[in-house]
Formats: sequence, structure tokens, C-alpha cells
Amino acid sequence: MRFSHLYSPPSDATPRFAALISAADGSLTGALFVDELLDEAPRDLQEFLESDPVTQRRVRDTISVALKSGASLTPPAEFSVGPAILRPPAIIAIGLNYADHAAELGLDLAADPTIFGLWPNSLAADGDDLSWPETLSAAVDFEVELGVVIGRDVKNATVETALQSVFGYTVVNDITARDIQFREQQWIRCKSFDGFTPVGPVVVTSDEIADPQNLRLLTTVNGVVFQDSNSAKMIRSVAELVSFLSQGITLKAGTLISTGTPAGAGFSREPKVLLGEGDTVVVTIEQIGSISTTCHVTHEN
Repeated sequence: MRFSHLYSPPSDATPRFAALISAADGSLTGALFVDELLDEAPRDLQEFLESDPVTQRRVRDTISVALKSGASLTPPAEFSVGPAILRPPAIIAIGLNYADHAAELGLDLAADPTIFGLWPNSLAADGDDLSWPETLSAAVDFEVELGVVIGRDVKNATVETALQSVFGYTVVNDITARDIQFREQQWIRCKSFDGFTPVGPVVVTSDEIADPQNLRLLTTVNGVVFQDSNSAKMIRSVAELVSFLSQGITLKAGTLISTGTPAGAGFSREPKVLLGEGDTVVVTIEQIGSISTTCHVTHEN
């Protein structure tokens, strides 16, 4: 299934938990709102993941039955998409998980993964505008990343069992202020400004992704391709990352893990390709979807 948070009508201030429905060719056909199918429905993905297995099965079964019985879908014109992740207990980012990206930035690979957090204020949705003041950064860059959503609390997982705790996968654009990244000793702030982590448009459940290590990742800026790679090139697989992160730490249900980006980011190019006023960056992951972000640079502090 493909879960999201939708605004219906599009101008509504509160997103609603929904399943997005696509045709065989991948085109979006509509949505089923969970609160229209069930009394006491989970208000969002986080509440769904924190619920007991019986409740989760009831939600899934109700959606499946509704589809099989020909339930009327809310057409795309009647909703807009919110962030696929709203209230994660943690956002964990992995740096330098593709050797070619580390090389293009001139950074050394460590024996263990490079790990840092992101702040929840950075979460944004497909189609959102991103704005930042020109005094904040003059080197804003893009990074397509596979996002992993933990489905149940897990601790000390082995590599062999780690994927059993994964609920699903999503698309992340890990937007980064490179000048700040190279000026400071840690990477949290440079990647956590408001709106710097677009995520979505859906979370695709793990049963629909046969192999998370065989997904094409693509980035375009104003229609020009800059990143074109595959998750097979990760240094550490999803299973290895989940296992490593869970050693001695309980990964709570709903935790979002952003697994690193491949080569092709704009800062490493010559001349550099940095995001600026009016630029539109689209990051896409095969079998999941795309996130589009339009950039605006303001002249205020």
C-alpha cells in the first residue's frame, strides 16, 4: 500500500491519513481517506504505526475491501499532498554512504557510517516552495536519498533480521547549505533549516519493494539530469544500516532513516550548480515516486 497525508480540500489546514491509489501505469487515480472508512481511525501514519497489530491489520483490510468493492475514490483535483512523514520520533541521516559522493566532496570514508540527526521543522511536502534568506547561505544543494520508515520498535537487530522491522520506503531530498556544512563541525543545522527535508509523496509498504538495493535514484534541476544512480551502489545496505543503528539503541516505530546520496550533487561540479531563485528540483526513486520543490531566495534576514 501507499500511505500519505493529504489536505482535502487542498486549502485545508489539517492533513488527513490516506491511501493513495494508482493505476497499472503508475498514474495517480485518487485517494481513500482512512477516517471515511473507519470509526476511530488513526489520525496519521505515526499513530497507525504505534497502534497494535490488530488495529493495523484492520486498517489494511478495510482499505483492501473498499478497493475490491469499488469504493469511490477522492480524485486528485480535490486534495493536495502533505509530507509523507509528520511526527517521526527521530530522523536519522546517513552521510557518505555512496563512495562516489564522498569522493566528489573530497571527504574521507570512515570505518563506521557517518550519522547525524535532522530536526522535524525541516520536513516538507511534494510541491512545496522552499525559501531561504540570501544571508543564510549562498550554496544550497540537493541530494536524492532513499528514506526508510521503521515499522516497529527494534533493538539489536541482526543484518539478517533488520528488514523485518522496516514498514516502508519513501523519497527524501536532503537539501544542504554546503557553505555551512564545511564551516561547522557537525551537519545538523546545515540540513535542518525550515523546509530543507522534503519527503514523500508516499510511504510505500515494504511488501511492494522486492529489493531496496535495486532502486534507481534520479535528480533533475529545471529538467536537467544531475543525479542518476542506483541504491545497489550503497556502501552499507538498508539492512546493515538498520542493524548498526539499533545496536544499544531502540529505534522507535515511525523513525525515518535517510540513507545517503549518490554522486552528482551540484556543489561538487565545476562550475558549481547551486539552487537559486525559481529553480525547481525534482528527486525521484523508482517504484516510490517523485518530490518537486521550487526554490525562492529572499532578501530578508
